[in-house]
Formats: sequence, C-alpha cells, structure tokens
Amino acid sequence: MEDEKDLREALRDTLVAYGYTVECCSNGPDGLGSICSEGCDLVLLDRMLPGIDGLTVLRQARQAGVRTPVLMLTALDAVGDRVAGLDAGADDYLAKPFATEELLARVRALSRRPAEWETDIGLCRGDVELQVQNRVLTGPAGTHTLSQRECALLELFLRNPGVTLPRERILLNVWGPDSEVESGNIDNYIHLVRRRLRLVGSQMKLITRRGAGYRLETDKC
Repeated sequence: MEDEKDLREALRDTLVAYGYTVECCSNGPDGLGSICSEGCDLVLLDRMLPGIDGLTVLRQARQAGVRTPVLMLTALDAVGDRVAGLDAGADDYLAKPFATEELLARVRALSRRPAEWETDIGLCRGDVELQVQNRVLTGPAGTHTLSQRECALLELFLRNPGVTLPRERILLNVWGPDSEVESGNIDNYIHLVRRRLRLVGSQMKLITRRGAGYRLETDKC
C-alpha cells in the first residue's frame, strides 16, 4: 500500500521482476479491505496513506485477526516513530529512501522461517505458552497476539532458556543471513518482547548481558 504513484509502480515492477505476485492499493480503506478479505503472504504498508493512515490500517487489521507479516515503509524514522509502528503490529520497519537490495532482503527474511521449527504448534516454558503457528502468547494474566518478528524472537529465547544469545545469533535466526538490520532494531524488538511478557503476567526476565547478548531467565517462575 503506497499512495505515491511513481514509488508504488516502481515497487510493483521490482517485485514482479523478482518473481512476486503483487496487488497495489493507493489508500487506507482499500488497503484494509484487501488485507482482511484476501490471502497474501506479505504486506508492504506506507505509514502516510489517505483516508486511513497506515498505523490505523495496521491496528484494525491486527484486531480483525490478520496475522500476515507487515513491512512498514515510511519517511518517519525517529525512534518514537519506529516504536509506534512496531507496537501497532508491524514486523519490520524500513525508512525511505531505501536501497532495492535492502528491501528485497527484508522481504525474503519476513517470508522465511527456520525449517526445523515449522511443524511445532505450542511451546511451553516457565509460566507461558507460545502458540507458534498463530503467534499467540499465553501467561498467568491472559493472552496476547504477537507480530511475526516478535514471535520468532521470543521463540528463539524460549528454545534456549538460560542461555546467553549473542546478537549475531539473534540476527541469523530471526532476520536471516541476507538481511541488513541496524543494531538498534534488535534493541527495539527486545523492548517489545519484554513488554509482551509483562502484558501476559509472566515472571520471566529477558536480561541484557552487556557485551555478550541477551538471556531469558525462567528459574523464578
């Protein structure tokens, strides 16, 4: 979904050239209807859309149960803007202007999950259960639906409780080997996963080990 005609057509032509089937929308209402009514594998969503802005489109789609991965494209690149997009349910965030190679890498990363994880339905650790396929986290205080990136990150920690995971491994497992991800993007998602754990009432702690990585502590649950 992109309201700038030249950019919309350029994105369409690029993705089609790389073998993707593309449907374009130029405004928020049409885009929201398309996301909610038609099956798609990935959504590229501009934040500044006429009719309904991108953040509202995203929130309403998530509230309607849409779990399709969303890559938000926007000229707003302040930390607060990125956090707002991720909090609304975006799986990744790419600031304009961007290189075609980086866009394609992020599209590939969002379209891919580690093959050995695909058959798992539920994952229980400590005081939470993560339903991987539908990305639902359940804890003592209730349930919360995660974005694809949040789910992949939390899944990685739940599969490695008590293990300090270096940033390099997190990048490889969650974003993939081809993705060009800024270091701050990992910190944003760590912050979001901590918030999701608190929302469901979990006592588990995601600890930062300065210079080493991150560790999920479950022994107090």
